[in-house]
Amino acid sequence: MTAKVLMVQGTASSAGKSLLVTALCRILRQDGFSVAPFKAQNMSNNSYVTLEGGEIGRAQVNQAEAAGLEPETDMNPILLKPESDRRAQVVLNGTPYRTVGAGEYQQLKLDLWPHVTSALDRLRSRFEVVVIEGAGSPAEINLQQTDIVNMPIARYANAPVLLVGDIDRGGVFAHLVGTLALIELRDRPLVRALVINKFRGDSALLEPGLKMLRARTGLPVAGVIPYLHDIDIAEEDAVALDSWSGGRPGTIDIGVIRFPHISNFDDLDPLDREPGVSLRYISSASQLGHPDLIVLPGTKATIADLAWLRARGLAESIASAARYGSALIGVCGGYQILGQRIIDLEGVESGEPSVRGLALLSASTEFEPAKTTTRVQSRVLYDRGMFAGAKGVRVSGYEIHMGRTYTSESVPFRLEGGTGDRKASFDGAVSADGWMLGTYLHGLFANDDFRGVLLRNLARRKGVAIVPLGSNGVKDQAYDRLASQVRAALDMRLVYGLLGTPVRDSPAVPATE
Repeated sequence: MTAKVLMVQGTASSAGKSLLVTALCRILRQDGFSVAPFKAQNMSNNSYVTLEGGEIGRAQVNQAEAAGLEPETDMNPILLKPESDRRAQVVLNGTPYRTVGAGEYQQLKLDLWPHVTSALDRLRSRFEVVVIEGAGSPAEINLQQTDIVNMPIARYANAPVLLVGDIDRGGVFAHLVGTLALIELRDRPLVRALVINKFRGDSALLEPGLKMLRARTGLPVAGVIPYLHDIDIAEEDAVALDSWSGGRPGTIDIGVIRFPHISNFDDLDPLDREPGVSLRYISSASQLGHPDLIVLPGTKATIADLAWLRARGLAESIASAARYGSALIGVCGGYQILGQRIIDLEGVESGEPSVRGLALLSASTEFEPAKTTTRVQSRVLYDRGMFAGAKGVRVSGYEIHMGRTYTSESVPFRLEGGTGDRKASFDGAVSADGWMLGTYLHGLFANDDFRGVLLRNLARRKGVAIVPLGSNGVKDQAYDRLASQVRAALDMRLVYGLLGTPVRDSPAVPATE
C-alpha cells in the first residue's frame, strides 16, 4: 500500500497547521479511512513518550489520537528541543542525537533527510492516507536551501498543499499572496488551495477579499475556518501562553511557575478544565500571592530556570508561600529545583559542577548524559496531606529527564510496570506532612482518581467544598467537536478531490455536538 497524501503548510508559525491536521485526521477517520499524521521536523519542548520509549512532539500525539492511533516516532522523526535561543537538542527517531547550534543544524539537515523520507515511506506503506504538516513557513528564503520539512517533503511525496493563513493577526491576504510569490517556481503548482483560519465576524464582509484572492492567485479558497474557542486540545508549545488570558474564578487557586524554558505544560490541562479551579501562570514574585497549590512544571534548562527564579525573587516567595500553607508540586525539572542540590559534573546543562536548589525537599539530583524516556504505571504509597485517601490508587504517566534524583524523604509512588530502561522501582519524594511533592511523572494530573483526591484535599485544607469532574474523558469529544466545526467550514469535496478520492457525505462516526 502507498498512502495518498495531503500536506498542510502555513504562512507563518501558529497559523493553525497543527490543529487543521488534527481535524483532517479525525474527519478522515470518521469517514472510514486508515489515516496517520506526519511532520518531518518539530520544534517544541512539549513532548511525549511513545510505547517504544521514543520521544516525539505533542502535536503529533494529538493528531495520532484524533486518527485513533497509538503515537509512534515515525510520525515525527526529528524533534528539536530548544535549550537556549541558539542551541537545541536534536531528537532523531525518538532518541537524543546531539545538541547543536543553529548554524550547525543547518548543515546537519542533509544527513537527516534520509531518516525523514524513510519514516514517511514506512507510514505510507501501512495507511491509506497520510496528512503531512509543514513547519513555520515555506517562504523563509534564507532557509530554503536546507529546508527538510516544507516544500522538499511536498515534492518528495508529490503532495497537494493546502496553504493556511491566520486572519486573526491581520494581513492574511498579503501573507498568502506573499508566500506564493516567494516559494520556488517549481513548487508553485504543488499549492492547490488556500485556507483562511481563525476568522471572527460576519463572513459576508470577507467575500470581496476572497474574490480578489482567487483572482490574484488562481487558486480556490478551500474554506474559512472560524476562531475556535475552548476546544480542549493540548497546545504544542509555550507560544500559546503568550495569549493565555488567565484563569477563570474558582474555589481552588493554583499558581504555575512559567519558566523561560517551560516544557510539557500540557500536564496542567486536566486541572485547568476543572470548573472549581482557577489556574494562573506566574512570572514574577508580585503575581504569586498565596495560592492553594504552586506547581513547578518541567523545564528544558533546569539550572538556568533555577537562576531565573532567584533573580525574579520567586525562589524566596515560593518558600514563603509554602511556610504559610501553599502546597507545592514539582514535576520533572520542577522536582529537581525543589531539592537540595543539582550536580552536573559532566556538563550536561552548564559549566557549574554543583548548584544549590531551593532546599524545600531533602533530595539531590545528579545529571547524566543519557536521557530516560519511559512510560510507567505506578501505585500511590502515601496517605497524608495531598495524598490523604489516595493510598493504593493507580497512577500512569511518562518520564523524560536526564539524571537521577536521590532522596531521604518518603517515596510516594511505587512503579509497577512500563517501557524503556527504568533504573529504579520507585518515584518521587514527599514531605512528612504530605503537602510538598516532587515527581518525574508527566501526566500525573490526567489520572482522574489522583486528581480528584488532590483537589478534595486542597479544598478540605482551605475549608471549602469542591466536586471534581471525575472522569476527564473529554479527548474524544474534543476531537469530534473540532472535526465537526472544520468539516462545516471546509469544502470537503475539494479536499477529497485533492486526495483523488470520492467524497463521503455521511461520517462513519457521528460528530459529538
